Amino acid sequence: MKRVVVGLSGGVDSSVAAYLLKEQGYEVIGLFMKNWHDDSVTISDECPWLEDSNDALLVAEKLGIPFQTVDMSKEYKARVVDYMFNEYEHGRTPNPDVLCNREIKFDVFMKLALSLGADYVATGHYCRKETVEVDGKTIYRLLSGRDDNKDQSYFLCQLSQEQLSKALFPIGDLQKQEVRAIAKEQELVTAEKKDSQGLCFVGKVRLPEFLQQKLQPRQGDIIEIPNEWQGYTDYDVTRTFESYDDELEYLSQRFAYQPKDGKKVGMHQGAHYFTKGQRKGLNVGGTKEPLFVIETDIEKNIIYVGQGHLHRGLYRKALSIEKADEHWVRPDLQLAVGERKDVLVRIRYRQPLQRAVLYQGAEKLYIEFETMQSAITEGQFAVWYIGDELIGSGVIS
Repeated sequence: MKRVVVGLSGGVDSSVAAYLLKEQGYEVIGLFMKNWHDDSVTISDECPWLEDSNDALLVAEKLGIPFQTVDMSKEYKARVVDYMFNEYEHGRTPNPDVLCNREIKFDVFMKLALSLGADYVATGHYCRKETVEVDGKTIYRLLSGRDDNKDQSYFLCQLSQEQLSKALFPIGDLQKQEVRAIAKEQELVTAEKKDSQGLCFVGKVRLPEFLQQKLQPRQGDIIEIPNEWQGYTDYDVTRTFESYDDELEYLSQRFAYQPKDGKKVGMHQGAHYFTKGQRKGLNVGGTKEPLFVIETDIEKNIIYVGQGHLHRGLYRKALSIEKADEHWVRPDLQLAVGERKDVLVRIRYRQPLQRAVLYQGAEKLYIEFETMQSAITEGQFAVWYIGDELIGSGVIS
């Protein structure tokens, strides 16, 4: 009997994952990760960790598997929360769930599980794993979940071959309603439980309050840029370039605004609390269409906004990823300098896949999209697929 440690989160997905593994004949151990102690920044009745750990315990008792709670708050703070603060401080928007999987679930937690004699670690993610032979070597493929609505492969985009070799995703072939039906049939306490939302393991967080623990409020101007701004007229995606590298560097550049390019329409409490494409929290009224954040200037503490979701300041044709921030789930498919590949890309969770060309420049990796993309956000992960296989990812620079 192979031993599997399941990360029981107190939700229905991990509960059913544990049940299925037990049915398949594995020796299953349930572990609940406590990663956060500070309730002052969470909307506590939305996702209290205490209730989750109790539910996880009840599921373990029902399934007749050993259970314990492990405290990983120190590692979580150092590797996820501090990273988040640092990214926001520098005007980037991180994805803590991707970090949490790379740094906590499939690193700290996985090492702990293996030290308990586990052969595998299992989670309730909606994704699948397969193996193929390449040049006589076993390669692990990370595939999207069968339930298109729930596919969570995006959150696992930073996993390595080593991590994948020890991972199991028991519910990846199921639809969400099938998972709920199994939980109901087995009378698991989590069967009807709402899906948790918010920060991985922390619960639903009031983000500005959360960030204010470290990042002090600083009042600054909100400047509205008109759709007729000259910079948009000058931005020409059809002009010719000496090289493809030059063209992609041009297409992936951010627009550089100055306060004189628009008019002041309000004040904010800190540019680092806002992210590109954001609509809520600006507290500016009286415009014909809703205002969207099109750029933040952290140095000068200015937020630039534009009217309507079709504002030209939101759209770009390409993005770049620094060499150090590239990650290949399939290292055997990594591009050589000058090579390009047709792929499907998403730049945020739940975004429909977009057709694009991946190109490896000498200094950076570039993604050129077939159609202009809205709110390409620095610090988020761009993830690329071939068919339903996730082959790599990188932090948008």
